[in-house]
Amino acid sequence: MANRAFDGWFNNISKRPALAVALSILWLVLISGVAFFWHLGSLGLIDETEPLFAEASRQMLVTGDWITPFFNGETRFDKPALIYWCQAIAYSIFGVNEWAVRLPSALAALGLISLALYTIQWYLAKEDYLEQKVRPTRRWLTAALGAAIMALNPEMIVWGRAGVSDMLLVGCMDSALLCFFLGYAQPSQSQVKARWYLAFYILIAGAILTKGPVGIVLPALIIAIFLLYVGKAKEVLREMRPVTGLLITLCLSLPWYVLVIWRNGENYINSFFGYHNVERFTSVVNSHSAPWYFYFIIVLLGFAPYSVYLPLAMARLKFWQRNYWRSQERSSQLGLFAFFWFITIFGFFTIAVTKLPSYVLPLMPAAAILVALLWSDIIKDKRNFSFGDASANADMGAFPVSTSSRTPLLFTGWVNVALLSALAVAMFYVPQLIKDPAAPNFHQLIEQSGLTVLGGVIWLLCAVVLAALLVRRRYQPVLMVNVLGFAAFMVFVLTPCLFLIDQERQLPLRELSAIAVQAQKPSEELVMVGFKKPTVVFYTRRPVTYVKVSSVAGKYIQDKAAKKAQPASVLVLAQPKKFPEMGLKRSDYENLGTSGAYELIRVPFKNG
Repeated sequence: MANRAFDGWFNNISKRPALAVALSILWLVLISGVAFFWHLGSLGLIDETEPLFAEASRQMLVTGDWITPFFNGETRFDKPALIYWCQAIAYSIFGVNEWAVRLPSALAALGLISLALYTIQWYLAKEDYLEQKVRPTRRWLTAALGAAIMALNPEMIVWGRAGVSDMLLVGCMDSALLCFFLGYAQPSQSQVKARWYLAFYILIAGAILTKGPVGIVLPALIIAIFLLYVGKAKEVLREMRPVTGLLITLCLSLPWYVLVIWRNGENYINSFFGYHNVERFTSVVNSHSAPWYFYFIIVLLGFAPYSVYLPLAMARLKFWQRNYWRSQERSSQLGLFAFFWFITIFGFFTIAVTKLPSYVLPLMPAAAILVALLWSDIIKDKRNFSFGDASANADMGAFPVSTSSRTPLLFTGWVNVALLSALAVAMFYVPQLIKDPAAPNFHQLIEQSGLTVLGGVIWLLCAVVLAALLVRRRYQPVLMVNVLGFAAFMVFVLTPCLFLIDQERQLPLRELSAIAVQAQKPSEELVMVGFKKPTVVFYTRRPVTYVKVSSVAGKYIQDKAAKKAQPASVLVLAQPKKFPEMGLKRSDYENLGTSGAYELIRVPFKNG
């Protein structure tokens, strides 16, 4: 009875499009609010990458120079300008704060997930139309689950809440891929087709302005492989009007590149195109090397706990049956498109020599679509009705596919249980694995908080619930148990842990930065020794001299004293153990403040 009432409710939604849209918006607000916007500005900036973007954007706003990014008095050519523009605009509206720094990433994630929910729902509605069936439960629930697992996974949350360029790139590039598919899947005479393709070209321009050539190379590679596989390359190229599209993309993205090269010349070309693009692909940059299987581990953990279903979701497609896929309607090929989207990005960055966890972030939405479509089979209605029989209610019964299909699903379900159990056990050992010289007491603090024990309990409870469902062969709720478990873990464990990390690792730097602003004399230099913490530049709003080696810092101060620099003192921010290594005795400096692992001192020049 409850199943019939539940499914009848979804049937009622299908008759009232406005209600369906309203509920979808509420669902997006809920999951995106938890994943990206909740406490977005409550934590300080995290060293080392986030404050680099934040300060460069602040410099743009302060100086009015919207062409060349600067950090700490030096040009910063790591990334193109779009992320800086977005953050600077957010500053002008909300002020210079952590919320504004991270808002572009959160909005990019929200926009991508919203478009993905629409795409999945549209795809299933089209499939229902082709099969002459009414399956509102399947359509709306699959779209909702797809959006949820796209939002609530570690990779999307980490970069959706960080004030860096990665999520903005993914928002532009992956939304462009979805727009391509929506245009590709439209009827040949549809006027909507051209609009989706136009959106594709505009978003590709955004991706190029966010990260450079990779913003067009990866989408072009994905689409080319997909079209060659389905045998529609020439046909689709005629539809897309690539010359016109390329002109639109270049008109939107090229002017900034022309201006920044005109202003900075060979320095920009060598730094951005040479070092940050070619060298990252062909050689190891900044010691970011990893074995060939690195991204298997990243996907397993970064898309956890849903990653265990990816092999089954891919096998479900039977992608090796090329003739079958070439005979299918375009609108029926979303799963195949997501498959090529996933493996192209995975393969591209596996080949690349420099490896970072964020590089495979663009494949996470494709992974979510693949798993969601796997679940669309699991939540198919037991009875299907032809169009026109709207009065009938479908029955959400047991798993409606063949027995042969249940065996791999059951096996994967138990792998899911094993993964959650492993996560539960691992949580009890987390405090012992934490070693951070910038937060030496954090492992004790996290152990005393009991948060890791709570995390272990959450994952263990999820594992027990999943095991009970599998024993009873109830597959439909399995994915939602994972979603709810992850949401609970984020709310009750991960977020409090982040506050503790901020308290121990970043708050001391903010407090000492505030003291430095109050104590610093005009033209007095601030030197940080031993660590490069860009947050100090952002929070002091002043240049900082970074010296890694203590003995070099001591010599630097002696040279300034010998030159009789004015004022006759320098501020030094470092760990107390660094001062003797610099040749400083306690009587040689004035303590201005101590917080966490750091101390701020003033060193007067002896011959000043």
